[in-house]
Amino acid sequence: MDTRRKKKLTFFTIGLIFLMSGVEYAVILPTIWRYLQNLDAAPYFLGLALSAFSFSGLLSGPLFGHWSDKTRTTKKIILFANLFEIIGNFMYFMGFSKWLLLSSRLIAGIGTGAGSCIFGFLTRVTSTEDRATAFAAVMACRQAGLLIGPAFNIFLRLCDFNLGPFVVNKYTAPGLFMCLLWALLQLAVIFMYWDLPPLEKERANESLRSPSSEEDKELGADEENNDEEKPLMGSQELGGSYGSMVTSNPPRFDAATTSNATLNDISPPPSPVLPEPIESSSPFKNFSISREFLREEVVVLLAAQFITLFNQTALETMVTPMTQKYFGYGELENSVMYCLCGVEVIAGFLFVRWLSLHVVERVVLAIGLAICNISGIWCLIFLARPLGAFPWLLIEFIIGVFLQVLGLPFVAVAQVSLFSKVTSEKTQGFSQGVRRSVGGLATILGPLWAGGLTDNLYIMMGVMMALLALLTMMLGFSYDRLVAPATEEQVDDSDS
Repeated sequence: MDTRRKKKLTFFTIGLIFLMSGVEYAVILPTIWRYLQNLDAAPYFLGLALSAFSFSGLLSGPLFGHWSDKTRTTKKIILFANLFEIIGNFMYFMGFSKWLLLSSRLIAGIGTGAGSCIFGFLTRVTSTEDRATAFAAVMACRQAGLLIGPAFNIFLRLCDFNLGPFVVNKYTAPGLFMCLLWALLQLAVIFMYWDLPPLEKERANESLRSPSSEEDKELGADEENNDEEKPLMGSQELGGSYGSMVTSNPPRFDAATTSNATLNDISPPPSPVLPEPIESSSPFKNFSISREFLREEVVVLLAAQFITLFNQTALETMVTPMTQKYFGYGELENSVMYCLCGVEVIAGFLFVRWLSLHVVERVVLAIGLAICNISGIWCLIFLARPLGAFPWLLIEFIIGVFLQVLGLPFVAVAQVSLFSKVTSEKTQGFSQGVRRSVGGLATILGPLWAGGLTDNLYIMMGVMMALLALLTMMLGFSYDRLVAPATEEQVDDSDS
């Protein structure tokens, strides 16, 4: 199988992995609260179960990323991480007690750490120009999973039978369903995923395998010249014996030919130097965490990761109580709302994928942050204390949610792509794990912040707006530094 086909199948499998992560979130989230209530769990157990999933992913991300950087492989790491997803979801399906359910989310969350090594893998096998496009496509796959996930619940809620000692109902069925999906995904990873070589190494190998056309022409010309200058008889035939060296027409010697032949006899042409394998040296040699992550541009991008996810999860926590309070929405209306938001997010990622081909990532980040600021101001003015009749309230709510969802793809894609460029490529798996851990911390703190302030929306949204203002100032001061460092080829070109 050729390299191009392997690359397409590998990227397709990566899309499936992120699609499954979105489906799992959308399938389990709507029913986990009622599931806990059936197991006589206290209300705080909902927060514990949701946080446990993010917490274990926060810890496993850097570990899996470090493993990927050391071995330069991702396939076996993904297969190993998916085992935690299979085991965790099967424990969720068993559902004998609230503690087993809490443990199931903790174990399943370990599997999400494979995302860090996948982002590191994408960084190594894509060029800097195509990286934002690849990341946008991968993130759109997860959003597609969030969109189609609720559709599976329509069928899963009809389950009502026994499977040996286990009861399959609308609460336990999501665990069994996801366990089977992750098991099928294991087969896809085994047969359709390859650890592709880094982009630089692949280009070097191609250049060694296929010389350029100019070199072919030069080699051909040299061979023709050698054929023209080659005598009709060999040196031994010309010499004959020592007594027959003198002829009427002595042979003509070319100085350049003689010198070249002499040099070739003395020192044969050197063999092409093969590039040293990347695995020959440890990627963490001379690596410093403070030097890598305390740089100005890296701090800005990590802050963008934390603040945007913190605000997003806080608003997601606030939306359901608000729609129930002001509009009387139930599960069906909220599901329709989430589906519409999913459609908007996927369209946003596709637009960002196109936009990243025409402008640099920091411009995309600035556009997304401007939209988020407008959304924050709108929500602070119109949603903190809604006024007016039902139609006006609904319009205010729709505009606020629309702006919040619209800015998400811009910031998400730009900060991930920029982060992969301003951090070392050799330790990209570990760096992406740190970035995802920062995001995991935000997804833990965001719902906790919003859950305790549902009756004090001015305080909740005021702090969120203050964080956005801080991030905007950081972006303004560090805008010039949010670029990929110049490569050696670019430096040579500028010098010449």
